[in-house]
Amino acid sequence: MKFMCVFKKELRLYFGSFIAYSLMTAFLILTGYFFYTDMIFFDLFGDFMDITSSLWTYYFLDLRFVTMLILPLLTMRLFAEEKKLGTIELLWTYPLKDPHIILGKFLACFFIFFLMVALTLAYPLLLSTAHEFAWGPPLAGYLGTILLGATFIACGMFISSLTENQVVSAMSTYGLLVFFWFLTWNEEAIGTQVIGVMSQFSLFDRFQDFAKGVVNSKDIVFFLLMTLFFLYLTLQSLESRKWRGIR
Repeated sequence: MKFMCVFKKELRLYFGSFIAYSLMTAFLILTGYFFYTDMIFFDLFGDFMDITSSLWTYYFLDLRFVTMLILPLLTMRLFAEEKKLGTIELLWTYPLKDPHIILGKFLACFFIFFLMVALTLAYPLLLSTAHEFAWGPPLAGYLGTILLGATFIACGMFISSLTENQVVSAMSTYGLLVFFWFLTWNEEAIGTQVIGVMSQFSLFDRFQDFAKGVVNSKDIVFFLLMTLFFLYLTLQSLESRKWRGIR
């Protein structure tokens, strides 16, 4: 449980500097706005009884977009700030291995993201007081959002481990996530067969079934493997200091 000291340290930094409060506020404002506008649009132009296949799909696709906007701002400081302030060398003097550091930082960031998403449950709970609906589809959407967010966090951690500039870290993470988003957009340029292969590696395409209320075990495994892949890259990035002569 050595990673717990890093986990607690990161939470103190997040809440002590109002980073968590400001990003949570922005997250809730944006998700609340999208839920409200989706519900109004659905009520005006759709069949309100068909809530499963319409409102939730629109809402969770919007929630996916908000997650992509917020998480790079949450992950940009994880290693970049430590490098800039020189505290990363101090951290390496502790009886901690690199996996402990990575796991502690990842779990702290994931905890804040999980808290953000949990707070948005207020929206469907409020809707349930006026309209009955099955909870299966929205819970599937929330599961997909959590898995997608975990992958985004691991991706942001890896980028942050490569630089000591937080702005560069955030913008590079945005660039990588947008790449995954646009991966399957240009079908005319690369052909349908290539698109079919690339869609298997698209984080955003993999999220589609969750948004529709469908839980596919292959998609769950994919997001878990992608999260582990970026955490492994982060580990390799930290361990590169050994052959660079940094202790």
